[in-house]
Amino acid sequence: MVRDGAKTRLLTMRDIESLRMTAEPDAKLIEQARKLFAGDWQFFWASPSIETLPPMAGMEVAFAGRSNVGKSSLINALTGRNALARTSHTPGRTQELIFFEGPENAGFRLVDMPGYGYASAPKAKVASWTALIHKFLQGRSSLARVYVLIDARHGFKEVDLDVLNTLDKSAVSYQVVLTKADQVKPAELEQRTADVQAALAKHPAAFPELLVTSSRTGAGMPELRAAMLRLLGERS
Repeated sequence: MVRDGAKTRLLTMRDIESLRMTAEPDAKLIEQARKLFAGDWQFFWASPSIETLPPMAGMEVAFAGRSNVGKSSLINALTGRNALARTSHTPGRTQELIFFEGPENAGFRLVDMPGYGYASAPKAKVASWTALIHKFLQGRSSLARVYVLIDARHGFKEVDLDVLNTLDKSAVSYQVVLTKADQVKPAELEQRTADVQAALAKHPAAFPELLVTSSRTGAGMPELRAAMLRLLGERS
């Protein structure tokens, strides 16, 4: 949302593209990020509870989102692997915090979090996963950023806003990523992007740049990889 004199208007797609250009990573950074994510990524650890988290080391970035928003597919697309993270058409299949470790000496881990919201599991189990997510987000010094994945077909739901409120109260940097952009018509995607931008204006703790991605087509993946590499450089 931008202010023009006394008027307030939603960002248009042209505005969004202009803003994105100011933060566009250069070709060298994109290539360095491509090489990092083309390296040897492996499953490292699974934690069903806060007590079983791995020792902190290096930098971690986590992917949070509603069940079936595409977290595992995004991780696979980022690393160029079809089955690094387990994907499923059944919401709620990821029931633990799953850690993936990058190439040797990279000092970088990805964390696939249980999906919040609807899941094909007993309510008590879903409540346990939700509590695990919130506890993890509130207290992990090695956690450099949380990418909150939002389905471009639907936009923000109430449960997403609850997670944003948790992040606002914590010291964790977070950024919103729209997924499944290829499944939305251009005009609808433009409106959805503007709506999400407007909602984010109410969350000053959120990283201002909105990333729009598709795991199927690879759209937005170079920019997301580069954003994480830049973050790794800032933490080194």
